Amino acid sequence: MLPSFDSLGKTVMVAGAILFVVGVIIYFSDKIPWLGRLPGDIRIERQSFGFYFPIATSLLLSIVLTILINLFSRR
Repeated sequence: MLPSFDSLGKTVMVAGAILFVVGVIIYFSDKIPWLGRLPGDIRIERQSFGFYFPIATSLLLSIVLTILINLFSRR
């Protein structure tokens, strides 16, 4: 039995759409001044060392993406 290419095609289109959205976010990230600078983001800069861990930004993006996925996946 041959595999169904319909489901493979849908999967590739969804993956492409996700990559497109991520690319747009990365491209326009300079235009969103608060992204990455929220209270709760950890930034340590020393003379020869820099450490950045965006905890609050990650939580905010996770909540937004969870809401969007739940809205669009309902039938």
